[in-house]
Amino acid sequence: MNRYTLPRDTYYGPGALDALKDLKGKKAIVVVGGGSMKRFGFLDKVINNLKEAGMEVDLFENVEPDPSVETVMKGAQQMLEFEPDWIVAMGGGSPIDAAKAMWIKYEYPEITFEEMVVPFGLPELRKKAKFVAISSTSGTATEVTAFSVITDYEKGIKYPIADFNITPDVAILDPALVETMPKNLIAYTGMDALTHAFEAFVSTANGPFTDPLAISAIQMVFKYLEKSYNGDMEAREEMHYAQCLAGQAFSNALLGIVHSMAHKTGAVFSTGHIIHGYANAMYLPYVIQYNMKDPTALKRYGIIGKYLGLSGSDEEVTKELIKMIRDLNGKFDIKNTLKDFGIIEEEFKEKIDAIAENAVADACTGSNPRAIDVPTMKKLFEYVYVGKDIDF
Repeated sequence: MNRYTLPRDTYYGPGALDALKDLKGKKAIVVVGGGSMKRFGFLDKVINNLKEAGMEVDLFENVEPDPSVETVMKGAQQMLEFEPDWIVAMGGGSPIDAAKAMWIKYEYPEITFEEMVVPFGLPELRKKAKFVAISSTSGTATEVTAFSVITDYEKGIKYPIADFNITPDVAILDPALVETMPKNLIAYTGMDALTHAFEAFVSTANGPFTDPLAISAIQMVFKYLEKSYNGDMEAREEMHYAQCLAGQAFSNALLGIVHSMAHKTGAVFSTGHIIHGYANAMYLPYVIQYNMKDPTALKRYGIIGKYLGLSGSDEEVTKELIKMIRDLNGKFDIKNTLKDFGIIEEEFKEKIDAIAENAVADACTGSNPRAIDVPTMKKLFEYVYVGKDIDF
């Protein structure tokens, strides 16, 4: 038996933030990141809408990019003291992901982070609060997914929390929030969305409900991402919806080793973070090369290509897809190799064994269409480091 889970309500289009006025409750806590939501007036609008709904409002600010375990615990403690019946998370993937993890700890104060990251092992939520997610970027789609990613900086590892319990109750997609995104964020989040759709379509858990969403998202990203990057606001709105379609697909069909690799390299190198969408964009062409050795995956890639108007054998089409992805990366100045990105070779060699082991153990690995073990994952990373085509 399979399962397909989405938020009960998704509000989208201009003015979607006004849906907050209709929430029923006594208290709401708003979780946000840095200053952009405040700077552009959206935070005030959210707070005022919640107050118009008759609620007392508390605020948890300054969730950092790639939110930490410490931030999660701090936010959960504030929730325990305030006792909200609505958690409203607003911003990019980071504040929404952090708020999801805070929600778990708020509902179950005795739960440990180690217990939280056991895939699909959470107790039932909504005993204390429901969850609203308001997305201000067009990539993670965490506003509609059963996933959260939290970083343990002591270990230098990003841990995905995966459980249908943390799928938000309400998702809000107001295009006004993405009009002010900086160009690099448009590129990285857009490539993140493309990766979500690709991985969902070839995942071992793909199905009849997720396939159309993934295909539509892929078509829309190739049609609108570059236009959005260059300032076309209609395209930017379409990208906001495309990433949401991709999120609905992967939340139910799961992901693959592009994400496993990105999770385990994002925070591990001394040269600084590899932003998640950037990492996905870099790794995706190599993983397609690796997966296309699997006949079922190759056929699936061929289907994607045909929906994009490509012709030829599945292998020819898949190679053209790889070229199309790398062409997009080039337009956004996304490097093709870890070496070109700036990762120091000595440090890479020193850490690659642990990285490969952690990547194979990642929650996303199990649904990749082609199985992988630790030695093979290490070899894959070594090819990515220097930019060698995958031939194994």
